[in-house]
Amino acid sequence: MKRQEHLTEVEEVAIRVRVERLKGGRYLGTSRDVPGLVAEGRSVAETVEIAQGLARKIVESCLEHGDALPRVFRNKHRPNREFRVPVSVT
Repeated sequence: MKRQEHLTEVEEVAIRVRVERLKGGRYLGTSRDVPGLVAEGRSVAETVEIAQGLARKIVESCLEHGDALPRVFRNKHRPNREFRVPVSVT
C-alpha cells in the first residue's frame, strides 16, 4: 500500500505568555495577545505548553463559530512567515 503524504501550509504566530508563580508552587499563564487564555501548570514549561494548546483551541473555536480572531492572528502582513515541510534524511 502506497503511503500518501499531504503537505499543507502552516503559519505560526508567536504570542506573549506571562507566567507567574502562584502560592503552592503552581504557575499561572495569561496572554494579552489572546484574550481569555488562562493556563495553569506545575512548571513554567508545562504552563507554556498548556497555553499553546489553549491558544490553538481558541483560534479553532473562533473559526468554527465565525467569531473574530484575536488581533495577533489577523495581521496578514507579518514579515516572519514559516512553513513546516517534511525532510527525509537517509
